[in-house]
Formats: sequence, structure tokens, C-alpha cells
Amino acid sequence: MRGISTVVVSLFLAVSAQAQNFPTKPIRIVVPFAAGGPADITARNVAPRLSELLGQSVIVDNRGGANGTIGADAVVRAPADGHTLLMTTASVTSINMVTYSKPPYQTLRDLQPLSPVMTTASLIVIHPSMPAKNLKDLVALAKAKPEQIAFGSAGLGGTLHLGLEMLMNSAKVKITHVAYKGAGPAVVDVVSGQIQGMFVDLPVISPYVKAGRVRAVAVASDKRSPYFPEVPTAKEQGYANVEMINYYGLLTTAKSPKAAVDKLHDAIVKTVKTKSVHDRLVSVGADPLTMTVDEFTRFIGDDIEKWRRVVKTAGLKFDR
Repeated sequence: MRGISTVVVSLFLAVSAQAQNFPTKPIRIVVPFAAGGPADITARNVAPRLSELLGQSVIVDNRGGANGTIGADAVVRAPADGHTLLMTTASVTSINMVTYSKPPYQTLRDLQPLSPVMTTASLIVIHPSMPAKNLKDLVALAKAKPEQIAFGSAGLGGTLHLGLEMLMNSAKVKITHVAYKGAGPAVVDVVSGQIQGMFVDLPVISPYVKAGRVRAVAVASDKRSPYFPEVPTAKEQGYANVEMINYYGLLTTAKSPKAAVDKLHDAIVKTVKTKSVHDRLVSVGADPLTMTVDEFTRFIGDDIEKWRRVVKTAGLKFDR
């Protein structure tokens, strides 16, 4: 028995020492959407500084598909050692919990929240060839041409899709929804005119709006964006229920050692507060944000319940 006890103690001490020495290998940030979208841009903005602070390479790994569930599941199944992170959005860790009848993972059971990185509002944008100059014009056009206008999204049941559903429900119009494997490919098709518009978070669309390659007709928040002060809110144009604020943050696999969780959290907070990173996030219209681990856990729990109410009130149903 003494020999077995010695082995158990030795293993415990080895695991404890490894956790204290974390990280012992490269860190992987799984982005559950295609390259070029806001989650991907955010991950690539924070990865270099995280690498400096943690003393290991930080690799961005795009795993797009199924509204983020493929990438999230990859993190859930990763070893619980803190070396695999998920760059999440409200779609992945909140909305999927209420739009899937049987979610492939449970956020607060299978993942360990670390901290948010930023929040951002969505813009409603259309291709410049569209005759609409504002949201009221777009609604009038949609009423005149039911289902003939196509809007893209980052995936079925995600924030960008729900924004469109809110608009259709509020304005009593029918717009065709086209789901992509991430916001990046959808933006490419809006810019090229393959689809007519989309709800999209500021970080990925801002350069195209500034260049005149897409037209912003509304911002889906309760106040105008300081980055686009000339763009009125949906509420100002008569659609108070059309509001879409998204969050971006980092989580790791549940049951990762506390020492690793604490070290990751500390590095994320320092990264977001680093002036160069902070300024890059602000420059594309995002609001940098960090929280404690407990605060972020509560925040996600509250967000899940918020979206449960939204989906129920709007009567939205998803075949998944």
C-alpha cells in the first residue's frame, strides 16, 4: 500500500509542477469560424502579445462550420491542460445553447471561461448598387420584393442571423437568409455583390464602409457608434427591437488546472490593456473589455438566458 501511495503522491506532484510551469508547449487558439471574420481578426490581434507574455508560440487555428460548434467541440475534447483556447462569440457560447434542441456541448459545463476581449455592435450594410440609402428605404424595398433580397450571416442561428430575424419580425418583411461558415466569406460576397447585404460586426466591415465598398444603413445598438457617428441607429429609424451587441472572449477546456487558468487570465487582461492591442481594437469600432473569471462566467450565464428570452419571444425555430 505504501508503494501505491508513493506513486499517487509522485503523480500528483508531477501534475502540480507541470501546472505551475504552464505553459509547457505552444498555445492553440481555435477560431470556430472561417478566416477573415471578426473572431479571426480578434484572435490574430491578441496572439502576438499573448505569446510574449506566456513565453510560448500562440497559434491561431480556424475550425469553421455549424455556427461555431465544430471549433468549440474541438476545444471541449482537447486535453484539460490550458494549452487549447477558444475565441468565442455570443453565437458560440450563448446562442447555440438555446437554438439547438440538443447542443453538442454545454458551455458552462464543458468550457472554462477566462475573460472577454471586447464587445461590438453590428452594422446593417448593403451593396452600393442597392437603391436604399437608409434602413427605412431597405424595408420599403424588401416589402416591394419579398424574399428577393439576400442577406448573409456567419451561420444559422448566430448573432448575425438573429439580427436579421429581429429586423424581419419588427418590419414585417421577408428577406432570404444565406448562411456561411463565418462572417469573412459572407463579407466577401456582399462586397462583390453576390448577396445584397448582412448584419456584421464592426471590426470586419469597417474598412469596407470607409472605402465605400458597402453602405451602412443602420447600427444595431442603442446609441450611435463613435466610429461611424453619421450612421443612425435602427431605433432612430423606427425599429427599437433591432439591437445586436456581440462579445468576443477566450475560454479553455473545463477542468484545466487553476494555475493555468489564472496565468491565462492574467495574460489576457494584460494583452487587452497593452496600448498597441487596445488601439487596434478601438480603431475598428470595438470596445475592449476584460473581466475576472467569475464575472465572465456569470456574464455568459446571463447572456444565455437573455437569448433564451429573445428566441422564445420572437417565436424563432431552428431545424438542427
